[in-house]
Amino acid sequence: MNAAVSGILFLGALLVIFSEKQHRTITAVAGAAVMVAAGLALGFYDEELAVESIDFETLGLLLGMMLLVSLLQPTGFFEYLAIQAARLSRGRPVVLFILLGTVTTVLSMFLDNVTTVVLIAPVTILISEILGINPVPYLMSEALLSNTGGVGTLVGDPPNVLIGSQAMLTFADFLRNSLPVVIVVWFLVLALLLFLFRADLRGAPAGIAAVQNLEPAKALNEPVVARRVLIVLGGAILLFFVHHLLHVSPAFIALSASAVAMVWVQPDVHSVFERVEWSVLIFFAALFVMVGGLEASGVLDSVADMVASAGGGGAHPALLGVGLIWVVAILSAVVDNIPITIALIPVIEQLGVAGIDIEPLWWALVFGAGFGGNGTIIGSTANIVVVSLSERTRRPITAAAWMRRGLPVMILACALASILYVVFFPAFGR
Repeated sequence: MNAAVSGILFLGALLVIFSEKQHRTITAVAGAAVMVAAGLALGFYDEELAVESIDFETLGLLLGMMLLVSLLQPTGFFEYLAIQAARLSRGRPVVLFILLGTVTTVLSMFLDNVTTVVLIAPVTILISEILGINPVPYLMSEALLSNTGGVGTLVGDPPNVLIGSQAMLTFADFLRNSLPVVIVVWFLVLALLLFLFRADLRGAPAGIAAVQNLEPAKALNEPVVARRVLIVLGGAILLFFVHHLLHVSPAFIALSASAVAMVWVQPDVHSVFERVEWSVLIFFAALFVMVGGLEASGVLDSVADMVASAGGGGAHPALLGVGLIWVVAILSAVVDNIPITIALIPVIEQLGVAGIDIEPLWWALVFGAGFGGNGTIIGSTANIVVVSLSERTRRPITAAAWMRRGLPVMILACALASILYVVFFPAFGR
């Protein structure tokens, strides 16, 4: 009964979000309130559990990086980068598409993919405005490629951090086992995106001549402030690499960096906070509350039990891993890959207790959670950030538009990962 009620509420909220009848943040907040009310009435959920379900690490990381970006925006730094990138591509849409996608992918391997899109998306929007082109193909490809590239390293995606910590996988383990798969997948995903957006990447943009005449240095309105914020941001990025050695979270680093930057720069606080995407933070807080209701009512446990039952049925380990990739990918597309990862980690550990070699299964979980997040706008935090930023443009990204491109990318990535997983299955053991 409880599982059915929470499941219906969650699916109902998803349908409203995908229908776009109202803003997704309104739907998420209303859905969270109804979920808690239903939990109180039926006895499976309450306010305390709802607060505990919110991932403040994710929200803190987002807020810290948004504050740093907000400090940089009025300095003209993003305009400077936009002009440089537009000049380098000479206004050719395909070259610009590949350039921005590659930069985003490389950054996402060493930074959290959310941080990457928070930094790159504003630049992309400015480039689009300068050239007079549609920003949607570039923004969507950046989110999709950041999700894809983030799978390659230990610190590139939050699920990787969770899995690596629990399974004691090192940075080198990810470079050996995950990165080769990601490289293959990335090239084919980029090719697919070029095909899917081929109509938007044709022709010469109207603003090419204007771009060639612009001088990047003149775009910097406050070079001293920009320099100070960039120094703090660079320090934060370095600390992200070693946060596990310092025993501090990325969220703490991001929030501390934003605090240091504000003390050093002394900005107008009201203006800084006005530029923060509060709707994104509230949306995720509400979504975490709804997912917490699913967990409290036993829905996620039921899913985990099904995976465990499949593992105990004598299935070949390679086939079990492939099945896990697809199950996790599908769930990650409709829930968010962080709670799904958290729910399935103990399931894999239980399979190990039952005598199954679980080392390869950790990598199946990595691939499913990472690539599955591409499927819908709520599949990963990076997707939500990009969609929210697109609302500042004349062509905001819709849920339907995302699925037309994101779903094929998810299917291709998971199919390629499945094939490579089977072919190189022995290599995924220790």
